[in-house]
Amino acid sequence: MEEEKKLIEDMQAVCAQMVQDDIEENPDIENEFFDCSACGKNKCLAGSIQYSKYRLCNDCVLLAEVGFKLKKINDIQELIDAMEDKRLTEICDFIKKDTNAQNN
Repeated sequence: MEEEKKLIEDMQAVCAQMVQDDIEENPDIENEFFDCSACGKNKCLAGSIQYSKYRLCNDCVLLAEVGFKLKKINDIQELIDAMEDKRLTEICDFIKKDTNAQNN
């Protein structure tokens, strides 16, 4: 259990550093956004990673990498499938907000 906690903390540090490295390399990236293939949220491009056909935000990169290290997932498709409900909720929320904005 302590080993898993250490692994997660180490991966959090790595993912945070990825964001900083991307921003140092290209400061404009802080203003570039995309829809994460896993969680469905519109997130900053800094710290994101392309896994085959999916681009994951930094938060989901952390989930993926910890999942791989702990052998909870074998490939990125497993994470995408596991997060389907979260992604659909995010899309529905966006549609509701967009509809409300158009009605006002």
